[in-house]
Amino acid sequence: MNRALPLLLATIIGLAALAGCGYHIAGHATRLPASMRTIAVPVFVNQTQTYRIEQVLTRDVVRELLSRSRYQVTSDSGHDSDAVLKGTVISAQAAPLTYDAQTGRISSAVVTVSMKVSLVDHGGHVLFENQNYTFRQQYQVSREVTSFFEEETPALQRMSQDFARTLVSDMLEAF
Repeated sequence: MNRALPLLLATIIGLAALAGCGYHIAGHATRLPASMRTIAVPVFVNQTQTYRIEQVLTRDVVRELLSRSRYQVTSDSGHDSDAVLKGTVISAQAAPLTYDAQTGRISSAVVTVSMKVSLVDHGGHVLFENQNYTFRQQYQVSREVTSFFEEETPALQRMSQDFARTLVSDMLEAF
C-alpha cells in the first residue's frame, strides 16, 4: 500500500499537468473572422466641445491596430474594407480633484472621456461593440502663473493611448 500511494500521487499530478489550468497567452485568440484583412477607421465623431479630441483618439487607435495586429488599416470606409470601426466621443470634461490647502487653488484635476465604439462588417453584422468606454487621466495644475503650461492636453494624449490599447485588446483577444 505504501508503494501505491506515491505512484497514485504521481499519476494524479501528471494528469493535472496535462489537463492544464485554462490559461492561455494573450493575443492568440481572436473574436474577429479569420477572413478579415482590412479595417477602415474613419475619424471618430466628436459630440463634445473639446477641440480635436476625435482626431487624437482616431490616430492612437490606428497606430495601435497597425502595431498589434495583422490587419491593413485604412481611413476610407468604402466597400474595399472588410469592416468599419466607428467611434463617437460622447463626453469630455475636466474637473478639480485636489486643492492646495494654503491658497485654495486647484492643485490637480482629472479629465474624463466617454466613448462608444463598434466594429461592423459590410453585411451589417456587429463584430465588436462597446457603448460605454470611460477613461480618466489625472494631471497636476501649475502653481506658477508665469510658467503656466496647459497640462490637460498631455493628459488627454495619455488617456487616448490607454483607450487605444484597451480597445485593440478588447477587439482582438477573446477574453
